[in-house]
Amino acid sequence: MTTCLEDLTDLGVSIWLDDLSRDRLVTGNLADLVRTSCVRGVTTNPAIFQKAISEKADAYAADLAR
Repeated sequence: MTTCLEDLTDLGVSIWLDDLSRDRLVTGNLADLVRTSCVRGVTTNPAIFQKAISEKADAYAADLAR
């Protein structure tokens, strides 16, 4: 059984996620989406990074200090 996303991928469409976060990377969620949901790319923008850093400053403190 194929999904709509698999059908689109088979037709040459690249599925991109517009929602990159540290949590997606750390938990393996992004890898899961690549493996199970045909995600082929990720995009983001400065506003998303600003929001992530301001809302979860502790998660980024060591990297920002370095």
